[in-house]
Amino acid sequence: MDLSALQHLLGLAPGRRVACIGDLMVDRFVYGDVSRVSPEAPIPVLARSRELVMLGAAGNVARNVAALGGTVALTGVVGADPEADEALRLVAAEDGVEGHLVTDAGRPTTLKTRFVSGGQQLLRVDLEASRAVAGDVEQQLIRTIAQLAQGCGVILLSDYGKGVVTDQVIAACREAAQASGGKVVVDSKARSFGRYGAVDLIKPNAAELANATDLPTGTDTEIEAALARALELWEARAILVTRAAKGMSLAVRGQPVRHFPTQPREVFDVSGAGDTTLAALGLALAAEAPIEDAIAFAQLAAGVAVSKVGTATVSPEELVEAVISAHLAPAEAKIATAQRMAEEVARWRAKGLRVGFTNGCFDILHKGHVAYLTQARSWCDRLIVGLNSDESVRALKGDGRPVNDLESRALVLAGLGSVDLVVPFEESTPIRLIEGARPDVLIKGADYSEDQVVGGDLVKAWGGEVKLAQLVDGYSTTAAIARMTKGKTNKEQA
Repeated sequence: MDLSALQHLLGLAPGRRVACIGDLMVDRFVYGDVSRVSPEAPIPVLARSRELVMLGAAGNVARNVAALGGTVALTGVVGADPEADEALRLVAAEDGVEGHLVTDAGRPTTLKTRFVSGGQQLLRVDLEASRAVAGDVEQQLIRTIAQLAQGCGVILLSDYGKGVVTDQVIAACREAAQASGGKVVVDSKARSFGRYGAVDLIKPNAAELANATDLPTGTDTEIEAALARALELWEARAILVTRAAKGMSLAVRGQPVRHFPTQPREVFDVSGAGDTTLAALGLALAAEAPIEDAIAFAQLAAGVAVSKVGTATVSPEELVEAVISAHLAPAEAKIATAQRMAEEVARWRAKGLRVGFTNGCFDILHKGHVAYLTQARSWCDRLIVGLNSDESVRALKGDGRPVNDLESRALVLAGLGSVDLVVPFEESTPIRLIEGARPDVLIKGADYSEDQVVGGDLVKAWGGEVKLAQLVDGYSTTAAIARMTKGKTNKEQA
């Protein structure tokens, strides 16, 4: 998807209303460090450092729709327990999400607790009941669906197999969509998709399609055969199969299968990526985008989501940045804002990588700079360079500086293999960037002492260290400017 098409679609999203119905969960992530094995059993001991709680499953679909600019009416079932209170609080905290939750006192609110260290899940503990809702609870759901679907362009049915999406609930969704002139899009973990009837689109992944049709789904040819079989088995008008790095494939009745490759991206965490795909697809269809644009929009959103930690949402600004970055040269893609730096650091740290930070003007890049940055990178897995803006350099070095403007200096630095991120800053010191990055190691030249390094006390306070890199004698920007000035003077005199 190009930038023009993306911006057009994002401009259509505000005011579009989507209904999201299905299994609601609370996702809890407990992060910490593992440094020893328990003396009680051969298991790791997690030293808890922080905890994140967010809506999962249908709740995550809803919050992604809202994050992308739409308005979403969410319904699902919670128990009469503390987790239900947490779910209600989380729903209320999401701008753009209207909560219409139904209470079933006979079942717990679904809770998934994940324990994570070094970017790896150690254990997941589930609290749930998977039996189908019935009686008054089911009837209340059906009445709620009829009410909230009014004015919705799309009904998203998120079926995680926890009992909310019964045959009667499915029928209510189809009837509500017909009454409002909307579409029904299904994302399901079921083995059989035939129970959804004549919905507009079903979105399985490749493994789910293989499981449902008993056919392989590894190649394009195999996908085409499995989709043809699925259209024979199911009444759905279209099927969109997600294939991870291979993209997506669409089968519409009476049309040949179309394949949509995806832009390769670094995958950090696939948790909730399917929810993001469903949300973006649904919002685009509610905005009456062509199916091709809706798929491209969903692919872009999913690509951003998998580069984040946990069941994260995706913002319009991140989508725009992803499109711009995809068209940049590798060096340009390394130049980042403070916000993007913080996001990159979160991903690096969750992978257990050691983050380093240094800063400077780097006006005329010379041998000394290259040696300095190479040594700095040897002390960490990822190196961030804070780069003084032109005004900041001028305030520090005086008139006539910098010799090279910010863009030129940033691009040259980003072209070095030792540098992972270049972050410009306007202030006289990089303290704001240091606080945002919280580096494990802070590096400056050996012409400083440790107590002179800006931010050194902060880095030490959170357990990091300060390193002083050796300088190459005879190389400095000031000396380079002096040589150039002298050479110019001698030439003029001659």
